[in-house]
Amino acid sequence: MTDSQTSSDQYSTPADDPAGEERVRTAVETGLPSTVADLSRLVRIPSVSWSAFDPAHVRASADAVAALLRDTAVFESVEVKQAPIEGDQLGQPAVLATRAARNGRPTVLLYAHHDVQPPGSDDDWDTPPFEPTVRGDRLFGRGAADDKAGVMAHVASIRALVEALGPDFDLGLAVFIEGEEEFGSRSFANFLHENAAALAADVIVVADSDNVDVNTPALTVSLRGNVTFRLAVSTLEHASHSGMYGGAAPDAMLALVKLLATLHDDNGEVAVDGVLSYDGAAEPPHLSDEQFHEEAALLPGVTPVGTGPILSRLWSKPTITITGIDAPSVANASNTLLPSVAVRVSARVAPGQPAADAYAALERHLRAHAPFGAHIDISDVDTGEAFLVDTAGWAATEAKRAMADAWGAPAAETGVGGSIPFIADLVREFPAAQILVTGVEDPDSRAHSPNESLHLGVFARAILSEALLLARLDRRAD
Repeated sequence: MTDSQTSSDQYSTPADDPAGEERVRTAVETGLPSTVADLSRLVRIPSVSWSAFDPAHVRASADAVAALLRDTAVFESVEVKQAPIEGDQLGQPAVLATRAARNGRPTVLLYAHHDVQPPGSDDDWDTPPFEPTVRGDRLFGRGAADDKAGVMAHVASIRALVEALGPDFDLGLAVFIEGEEEFGSRSFANFLHENAAALAADVIVVADSDNVDVNTPALTVSLRGNVTFRLAVSTLEHASHSGMYGGAAPDAMLALVKLLATLHDDNGEVAVDGVLSYDGAAEPPHLSDEQFHEEAALLPGVTPVGTGPILSRLWSKPTITITGIDAPSVANASNTLLPSVAVRVSARVAPGQPAADAYAALERHLRAHAPFGAHIDISDVDTGEAFLVDTAGWAATEAKRAMADAWGAPAAETGVGGSIPFIADLVREFPAAQILVTGVEDPDSRAHSPNESLHLGVFARAILSEALLLARLDRRAD
């Protein structure tokens, strides 16, 4: 255990400092225009970390983030670094900045990621995806919310801290801005291991989640894990004439459709033995059918799947989704029986179940239910662990207090249906740290989708929440 990773109960509760916190508020407010301008400059960099895209853009984005952190003039070291994925293959560039704690103060690690999802078709966007555009109270652009706003929330909160307290505050800071979160964080565990001493902290703030709505902040306390893989189903050595052999020879599409249909029951619930729901969850808040229809963009007449409260389905139950398919297009279809078809399977794992156990159950089910003796091949398997936050520590208490003061509304403890698998790596590498999952998104942000956007009011309140938290932790001594 490092000096900064001391026990969570040794730090005394800080005394209030109304004048100092008013200076923090003023600094956040006056700095917001330059913060939004810096965010816009980051959004213009198409830092897609997927292997099919130019890695030079990710490097440019990392360099830009490093420059922003250097300009705060509070860090002893700011570096752009890469860690191996395996062998000589390196992950995408990440930014690591460090400042040692003084006079018994805690150390806070601030995490976000500067890489973004592919934009998809420009035709699906109302404005160019990498040209940040303000319309009303929202900033549109790929990465405007997920997660370059998280990057800038950290930068802006540090700027406000310096403006309010001066550059010689005692709080220890480490900032880790990852460059491949959207591509599976494949070098993440190695990066943590290689930089463990620099990243060691008492509190870790992960700014990569969302809020209840534009007026209600959230501290994310549960995340589903994930299992993804490529499933190929084959029935023939080669394509055969559908008229001459159809009706007796099973084509791969028929076998695939029948196999996939076994994954869910008639209500749309996952029907795979061994893939479990989370039974320890408290009753979730109510979400009306009307609100869910709007947020999830259901077409008129389409009904939700599953049973039980909507939010329990999203937070505490597993899902299985087919996110891609390799098959002839309709335009190129010929009258043949397909010999082989492949799909991408994406499963979300409920909190409390190891991802490996969920994958093993899925594999058993698929092999046992393959119809007509179809051959099954599973490859490109990737897993990520679910996460449950311990909210009993002082860091969660301070975070919720800061959110309530910044937003003027109490913070809700929420689950998230999505996954942030690297948090399990943080827990493993830094078991003594308290982890806080926060965010700058709201239900209309449309992260990963066309017309992704950031609500600028949410952004301002998220920055103020973090700035108040940092200012209060700077007064918390052992």
